[in-house]
Amino acid sequence: MDIREAIQHYIPFNEQEEADKALILDFLSKNGDAFYRSNLVAHMTASAWVVNPARDRVLMVYHKIYDSWSWTGGHADGDEDLARVALRELREETGVKSARLLSGDIFSLESLTVDGHEKHGAYVPSHLHLNVTYLLEADDRDALTVCEEENSGVRWFGLDEALLASSEPWFVERIYRKLNEKLRARFA
Repeated sequence: MDIREAIQHYIPFNEQEEADKALILDFLSKNGDAFYRSNLVAHMTASAWVVNPARDRVLMVYHKIYDSWSWTGGHADGDEDLARVALRELREETGVKSARLLSGDIFSLESLTVDGHEKHGAYVPSHLHLNVTYLLEADDRDALTVCEEENSGVRWFGLDEALLASSEPWFVERIYRKLNEKLRARFA
């Protein structure tokens, strides 16, 4: 099943996901370049909510641009296999080698605003990340490495501790709390 079909078949968890699913599907239907960051209005991204085997810790990075602890993820850059993108970004940003998808299914959908910022000495205008999140598992004993270009820290947090670590209130309330709720419901 391609990513468009996967999004179409995805059952939203809440009102935010329902609205964002409609937005993402509409954008994909109208923009042939939605998987490329050259689309300056919006483009597809993938994130990972990475938990340990006990499902009581989550792996986060200290993101330089957002100046906050956050999930891992990044741009599709033409790759429509967003699960592969989420795994690639996790490995690049953390050095984790043992990660695996807990399911090939989409774990969450989000439309994320990105403020204008500098990257590689050039200005990137404000835009949307149309994001697909996957649930991954990694061994919390693996060695962690910082990707100096993007983050300045990599660390495991308890599920509730991760909410306190992030300094982005909207992400905490609308995304990370939701991901923890979904995780707990799935493995209760």
